[in-house]
Amino acid sequence: QVQLVESGGGLVQAGGSLRLSCAASGSISDITDMGWYRQAPGKQRELVASASSGGRLKYADSVKGRFTISRDNAKKLILLQMNSLKSEDTAVYYCNAVGLVGSLGYLELWGQGTLVTVSS
Repeated sequence: QVQLVESGGGLVQAGGSLRLSCAASGSISDITDMGWYRQAPGKQRELVASASSGGRLKYADSVKGRFTISRDNAKKLILLQMNSLKSEDTAVYYCNAVGLVGSLGYLELWGQGTLVTVSS
């Protein structure tokens, strides 16, 4: 069974920090892109940050300079360090990955989501 296992969400005061982690488990290989999306109540899901297998990083304008994504290809793991958190960062954060899943080909996978709440 292939899945993305997330951890690290929680409640933090504005200006604080949290770190999210996501690890891919099961028969998945050649993961091209891994990243984090978020969805706030009443809003569409949006890209927060992503990292390609070649090291290309992408960030939403709203988090540049505050969030840092890192990736360990060998461990199939990504981390999202979130600093200087704001109330508008409150959302459910979802891990996303695209990789080769056995004979099924390349699939896009989603984690179950982890809630980040920033109190002002």
